[in-house]
Amino acid sequence: MPVVTLDKLVALQRNAEDVRNICILAHVDHGKTSLTDALIATNGIISPKLAGKIRYLDSRPDEQLRGITMESSAISLCFSMTRRATLDEQPVQKDYLINLIDSPGHVDFSSEVSTASRLCDGAVVLVDAVEGVCSQTVTVLRQTWIEHLKPILVINKIDRLVTELRMSPGEAYIHMGKLLEQVNAVLGSFFQGERMEEDLQWRERVEERVAAAAAKEQEKMLQRKADAANGINDDDIASETTASTNGEFKERDDEDLYFAPENNNVIFSSAIDGWAFTVRQFATLYEKKLGIKRSVLEKVLWGDYYLDPKTKRVLSSKHLKGRALKPMFVQLVLDNIWAVYEATTGGVKSKGDPGMVEKITKSLSLTIPPHILRSRDTRALLTTLFAAWLPLSTALLVSVIEQLPAPPGAQSSRLPALIDASPGASYIDPLVRDAMINFKTASSDPVVAFVSKMVAVPTSELPQNKRRGGILTAEEARDMARKKRAEIAKAQAVPNEDLPNGLSGVTEALASTNLHGDQETNGLGTEQKEDAEHLIGFARLYSGTLTVGDSIYVLPPKFSPGSPHATPEPQSVTITALYLLMGRGLEPLISVPAGVVFGIGGLEGHILKSGTLCSQLEGSVNLAGVSMGSEPIVRVALEPVNPSDLNKMIDGMRMLEQSDPCAQYEVLESGEHVILTAGELHLERCLKDLRERFARCEIQAGEPIVPYRETIVSTSEMGPMKTKDTPRGSVLGVTTSKQISVRICVRPLPISVTEYLEKNIGATRRFYAEIKAAEESRGAAKSPEETVDVDGSSDDNARNTSRLSILDFRRELTEAFHEEEEHQEYWLDVVDNITAFGPRRTGPNLLIDHTQSRICRRFLQETQEEAPEADRSLDDSSSSTLSPEAFSDKISYAFQLATAQGPLCHEPIRGIAVFLEDINVSPAADEDASGRDNLGRLTGEVIKTVRDSIQQGFFDWSPRLLLAMYSCEVQASTEVLGRVYAVITRRHGRILSESLKEGTPFFTISALLPVASSFGFSDEIRKRTSGAASPQLRFHGFEMLDEDPFWVPSTEEELEDLGELADKENVAKGHMDKVRARKGLMVTGRKMVKDAEKQKTLKR
Repeated sequence: MPVVTLDKLVALQRNAEDVRNICILAHVDHGKTSLTDALIATNGIISPKLAGKIRYLDSRPDEQLRGITMESSAISLCFSMTRRATLDEQPVQKDYLINLIDSPGHVDFSSEVSTASRLCDGAVVLVDAVEGVCSQTVTVLRQTWIEHLKPILVINKIDRLVTELRMSPGEAYIHMGKLLEQVNAVLGSFFQGERMEEDLQWRERVEERVAAAAAKEQEKMLQRKADAANGINDDDIASETTASTNGEFKERDDEDLYFAPENNNVIFSSAIDGWAFTVRQFATLYEKKLGIKRSVLEKVLWGDYYLDPKTKRVLSSKHLKGRALKPMFVQLVLDNIWAVYEATTGGVKSKGDPGMVEKITKSLSLTIPPHILRSRDTRALLTTLFAAWLPLSTALLVSVIEQLPAPPGAQSSRLPALIDASPGASYIDPLVRDAMINFKTASSDPVVAFVSKMVAVPTSELPQNKRRGGILTAEEARDMARKKRAEIAKAQAVPNEDLPNGLSGVTEALASTNLHGDQETNGLGTEQKEDAEHLIGFARLYSGTLTVGDSIYVLPPKFSPGSPHATPEPQSVTITALYLLMGRGLEPLISVPAGVVFGIGGLEGHILKSGTLCSQLEGSVNLAGVSMGSEPIVRVALEPVNPSDLNKMIDGMRMLEQSDPCAQYEVLESGEHVILTAGELHLERCLKDLRERFARCEIQAGEPIVPYRETIVSTSEMGPMKTKDTPRGSVLGVTTSKQISVRICVRPLPISVTEYLEKNIGATRRFYAEIKAAEESRGAAKSPEETVDVDGSSDDNARNTSRLSILDFRRELTEAFHEEEEHQEYWLDVVDNITAFGPRRTGPNLLIDHTQSRICRRFLQETQEEAPEADRSLDDSSSSTLSPEAFSDKISYAFQLATAQGPLCHEPIRGIAVFLEDINVSPAADEDASGRDNLGRLTGEVIKTVRDSIQQGFFDWSPRLLLAMYSCEVQASTEVLGRVYAVITRRHGRILSESLKEGTPFFTISALLPVASSFGFSDEIRKRTSGAASPQLRFHGFEMLDEDPFWVPSTEEELEDLGELADKENVAKGHMDKVRARKGLMVTGRKMVKDAEKQKTLKR
């Protein structure tokens, strides 16, 4: 294969219509990297014989060792094809630039898929012909739908149907047809969900128009009475109202949505054997032979169409008249594929049939080298024959060029929705919007680029530190020769008496001269210089042209064009380098035009994970809203083996956080340095990077820190109420000074309300931000509760509800309360009296003001009026009395503290409602003290009393722990099915479903597994099944462990069955004690010594 030069790739970047930006997406081990190897071989980067074996884009050693991709990698390829402008013209050769991104398929690295898809315009989705649609297949299809990417489907590993499952061509055709239906069913579910949402929005708009028309009619009726000349008749009003209510909903056509071979968006392939084809290729082959137009053959080669062998006419199924004919796809396509496999690898002892091979090569006019025909390696003959007949790169790249859009067309269709969904979309400069959508590339146009992630690159791998091509120029060779001669002459000139010393001097001189002719410097300094890591941005340019030396603004993730100078204000940085991404290497560029995927230097320290670059600050657009496929759930505390390496470890963790799209670094209150990762494999990769690349010191990891949640339920086994003559959960708290008493009532929230609040965390966060902005604009004083982390890591898997209005939120929340059938009297008018959400102001817990004077501010109001009573009570410094309103913000702050750390094991609380029923303030004993002085003293007392009261009311109900759960999917054959069940059951998992994939011997098992029991689960599954099964774990949410941690046998039956020591293990108490021990809290009921016996001392 000819080697494509860098200059040619750079020249192709200038013609945007000939550029394709694609990503390859699939489930793990479905053949993405092997497919990529075949494409890379077309540019002469690797040998075609090594395609599928070398895994070129898996540049990490652990990727090669495990055989899976862990980081998305990009490479630019050139592909030449001949095309005709019209049927009458001669074909002209044309070159295309393919910017290809290979992404991981493992669920732990789903964030890499998200970052890759945002940069591309099209996607190549691979599906294993045997395993079919798996969990990550659905995930990547959803990602293409969210990012508005046009996909192409590749049914890969068809060779497994021949060699492994031993299917006949007819069986394989039926199997692939069902597989295609499964993939289209996934796309159809996305379309149906979006269509229902659009229909709901349309109905709401119709209702708004009807209400507006009715109001307008009322207004005009009043106006008609006042002035008859300005009125309109009833017919006009009726027609206007009717026009507003008539159906205007336009159904979207989903015809082009699905994959269909006749539309040439389905490719059949075997990446390991190096072949692929589309229906169009075989239509071209059979066009002259059958005398049927290619356009007709494309429509009938797939489907229930049959070829009459006598008349050479195409028949549909209803015209068969009982004849047993094969479908055209089986007769003309699959039979030939199966014949090649039989001729090359079939027959006696799988040695093939040389006579049949010769017959096939002659009929197809193929030329096979004689040494391949004589070779005993049957696979070499198989791959060579397919490479000459159905080369994989041709089928795939031709489909990419013909089916997937170029950057100008893709941006005009994709970007309007992305821009409208960005923060502050109404404030975006029309020039910026126009330049992005209409793909303007002039130097005067605004520059907008999106950096999806930062990539760590060693200093030695940067282009300026590498010798280009590894070949010395003539001048460099002469310089090195001169230096060597000078070194030798210097050594010979040293006075010496004996020959051995002279020879040793020459040897030392030669040894001290390196390849580049420079003297070796201090070994330690060289090592440090080579090992230093630099961060390179992985970016896509949407408009304008970017050149080295340009100054550009880096917009933070929360930037909004409505307030461009808000803190933190975007910084202007200078672009120090631009790179062409070539897989394992980087090539320097001077400038980059729009529509290209490239690397960018100079952003280190300015972008954490992703960000937007824009040439102007006012009116710029923030595109940094990439939705991550998996959120970090596994937390591990790290510490260096040598305490003096602590600063190196911290610096390394910060660099790891920048370079990994999913990893997070935080410092706990206890001082522990914690890293958050998506799963066990992701954690292993992060620790390896820390030890070997970023920190370069020995680091030891503690036990994984698994999150829990605490809640309360109402059960019949609850103990007696703490206070009689009051409802359960009622607590009267009195401060230490006896001056303030607070009465609250704690109740469990209905499950429907809790789930709704968790789904709408984004809406509550936005509501609070709007209230806070309104307070700051009025100059409101900051309350102590504002120190609570508002943007903390509350459940980030909540859906995006930033567009939900307060009215809609109130209505939906009221409906959720109405779903509760029991104790409806508790939840009347609750929504109107909500004061705060918690913890972190966005959690699924409610603080409700039920005081008679309504001392707290209402949270869910369209217009937030001021609550001046608290401030007014403090304005008069001479006043010695305090009103209850002065403590409203303190009570809210105590609620945040209590829900952030529950009483069981200091984990966040989920699903409780705290009713503030009354607060009494007694006069101060010190009459000379002012109200402001008393407030300062009482603030801490009120916060502590309210927090303790909430925890006391919590224990009036039956407490429960919620465990973090993984959804587990395992594909296993019948031979190892029992072993998989045994491992899942031993780790307290629960089987949800088991289904047999039709046409295969594989079962798909779906289960739920506690995160706390999942560590080592994947390795154990692989060991027990000898590698025949591999699980995929994805965070599912929290599930209640229905067991009271404080339960002890109390009734006669329980004592009789279990005894006083309760032989049955309390699983909930075990989890609670483990967390309390890790946090340094007191663990009750734990015996240090059990069944101790008196021992004799050895010393007498």
